[in-house]
Amino acid sequence: MKYFLYITIFLFITSALAGANEGARTNNSVCIECHASDIMEPRFKEIVARWEKSWHYQNNVSCHDCHGGDPGDEAAAMSSERGFKGVPAPAEVPSFCGKCHLGVLNNYLESRHGRELKTSGNAPNCVTCHGSHDIRKADINIISKQLCSRCHSYEKAAIIKQALFSIENKIKGINEEIVYLKTKGFLMEDQEKNLFRIQAEFRFFFHTTDVPLLKEKLSKFDEDIETVKRKTADSLKEIEFRKDYAAFLMLIFIGAGVVLFFLSETYRD
Repeated sequence: MKYFLYITIFLFITSALAGANEGARTNNSVCIECHASDIMEPRFKEIVARWEKSWHYQNNVSCHDCHGGDPGDEAAAMSSERGFKGVPAPAEVPSFCGKCHLGVLNNYLESRHGRELKTSGNAPNCVTCHGSHDIRKADINIISKQLCSRCHSYEKAAIIKQALFSIENKIKGINEEIVYLKTKGFLMEDQEKNLFRIQAEFRFFFHTTDVPLLKEKLSKFDEDIETVKRKTADSLKEIEFRKDYAAFLMLIFIGAGVVLFFLSETYRD
């Protein structure tokens, strides 16, 4: 019992320190301290406020993860020797973001947007849709008439959005089934991995903005989703069988009790 208590205390302290270190990773940064200070110009100061509402902030992606430099050393925070990179030129944005988002980068570069950016240096890039410091989570709401029609008609974008909506809805439905099955004790690790892979591949793929190719590939994504769905369906059927079997056993138990009751009454008579 004593050793169990020691182990519990050790684990608690370790997790607390890990949480503190993770928080330090994001918040203890000279970049943030400087930009959030009162001496900073408002247009630079608001960067921190925008970042704190972003998807990057929620996933512990801080200034140096994108811009490089040394967040722990004021003198080297913006040092090119430490890899610091300030505001990238529009044509540099894809490679700037692509340091982490490799799959998306490759598909974007093959798209009409990517080819146009390479040719003219002026075309929609990552921050056009996702923002810069106020990074928005990649979801269906990013594709909108208000945003897309700034450059062209909304027709093709609407087709892509509808395709995304269809696939995402199917994935959401299966994911809810997986969560439910896990609460019932089923091992769903393989299905979770397969579903995540399908979703990631699809989101990477639609950055090509190639509608004919998208239509061609939709059937493959549907097939992959159906494969996962069949496996979850088998598990759901097993749950129904267990319920029916349990109900059947309950009826037998009740029936046996009734029979024993009447037999005991007959015996008394």
